[in-house]
Amino acid sequence: MNFLRLNITLGLLIFATWSTVAQNPLTIPPALTGTNFNLTIQSGTTTFYSGYNTPTYGINGVWMAPTLIINKGDSVTFNVTNNLPVNTTIHWHGLHLPSKWDGGPHQIITPTSTWSPRFKVMNDAATYWYHPHGDMKTELHVTKGIAGMIIVKDVAEAALTLPRTYGVDDFPIIVQSKAFDVLKQLAIATEDDSTIMVNGTMYPYLNAPAQVIRMRLLNGSTMRTYLFGFSGNIPFKLIGTDDGLLDTATTLTRIRLSPGERAEILVNLTGMQSQTVYLKNYGAELPNGIHGAAIVATGAAAIQDYNLNPLNGGNYNILQLNVVAQTSSPVTTTPTTLIAQTPINPATAQKVRRILLEPQPPVDSSKMTEGPFLMNGKSFDMTVINDTVKLGQTEIWELINKTLIAHPFHIHDVFFNVLNINVNPPSLSDRGKKDVVLVMPGDTLRFISKFEDFADPVVPFMYHCHLLHHEDEGMMGSFVVIDSTTSIKGYANMNISVNIYPNPAHDELHVEGLNKNTTIQLYDVFGREVYKAQSIQDKTTISLANLVAGNYVLQLTDANGERTVIKINKE
Repeated sequence: MNFLRLNITLGLLIFATWSTVAQNPLTIPPALTGTNFNLTIQSGTTTFYSGYNTPTYGINGVWMAPTLIINKGDSVTFNVTNNLPVNTTIHWHGLHLPSKWDGGPHQIITPTSTWSPRFKVMNDAATYWYHPHGDMKTELHVTKGIAGMIIVKDVAEAALTLPRTYGVDDFPIIVQSKAFDVLKQLAIATEDDSTIMVNGTMYPYLNAPAQVIRMRLLNGSTMRTYLFGFSGNIPFKLIGTDDGLLDTATTLTRIRLSPGERAEILVNLTGMQSQTVYLKNYGAELPNGIHGAAIVATGAAAIQDYNLNPLNGGNYNILQLNVVAQTSSPVTTTPTTLIAQTPINPATAQKVRRILLEPQPPVDSSKMTEGPFLMNGKSFDMTVINDTVKLGQTEIWELINKTLIAHPFHIHDVFFNVLNINVNPPSLSDRGKKDVVLVMPGDTLRFISKFEDFADPVVPFMYHCHLLHHEDEGMMGSFVVIDSTTSIKGYANMNISVNIYPNPAHDELHVEGLNKNTTIQLYDVFGREVYKAQSIQDKTTISLANLVAGNYVLQLTDANGERTVIKINKE
């Protein structure tokens, strides 16, 4: 028996004995509040299995990360220090902020360095999260434990009668599936993710008061989609999706969340003291084609060893709720009316942008489910800008899935409203403000968004599949937002009014035809400024001798604010 099959067999035994193993109290991550946050990324070991020390990563600890609670309208600073021996990044998933502070693969945090993004919180009250987003290392770093929740509060949400005491009646619920090898080390790129954790806790229980509780569900898994519900089909109220509360609460018994998606729900436990309720995954009800369903594809397209994982297509407990006495000030009713929403009007769209989700050629059956996958025929390249968006422009994005597996599509910078799926209206769980949506095999999904507030012709935002193995293999694109009210001449050496040579360059780059007092800036592929000067005559020479070979962006800004942006290659 090989290691994979042995470990899956062990996983089956553990899965089958949920009710007999010792339960662990659910870890409630510590909450950090204020406007200035010190976050240290570090490594260590965690004991998940007796006798085994498992190497892990964490923030302000060796496993997982604290919850950050911030207020809309505040100006915040995050001082992120990387004490790992390797590069990493931190992406503020769902937050609307300048691209240079977004924490994508261009904002690398090198070992021992501190990155300090600072921005005004512009998002509505909702549940967001933060996690690494490095080039080809996202799956590894999230798997090893770097993931935490962000809660944004605002005055509109505060006016509603809702549970909001963190860890008392308002609970963070980060659900992740993990794979362990036979030595109990965390593993990636395997179908053996047969261990379910909530907030990093295995086999968790939560003492929940007999009143209305709020659960902030986050699917933080690297690949797995869940269909959440409660034992006995207890109904719950959906009050919010990714980027904000809904206009009205909706009664459901199931909600599907793919990796990266969030939902806020209310569960009324009034009158249920001393009872036990389970938050469950109803995986047997997931349609084929979703990672986590019983079947993704069959025949030659079937994922190797997929059918051996007991979680795929299974119904199982995720979190045990022991209903205890009410708190001193319980919420015992659920509101119907929440926050008035005005979806973006499709008639205001100025552009339709099409994104094809497709396998990398040459295509065979296995690539239709296991990849690598491309977006519009391209794999991610740090030096390439795939799309250019105008500041203030409203766009419809059309996502067409030409593979045999569902992909959760995530866009940075903005929220969107789902318009339709194959001309049909979106599901209840896809209503409201979203930043991740699951695109089923063969489907065409359309959403609308407006690109407001932040323009930067140099540093891009990302869009990508949130199945992290797919992302790391290149299923990602980048876009810049440009301000069309400020003249920008040229990109990729088009229509420039200055003479720049040689390009490619070696030790020196010559720029001629400059206006007086032009600001000259050179950026590397990570968006870092590596050169800055002010012209005093119509030509200048830039020394490249101390720069590594690769692609750069030269930005020239004259005294009137007119900019020229040119791609440069240093040999």
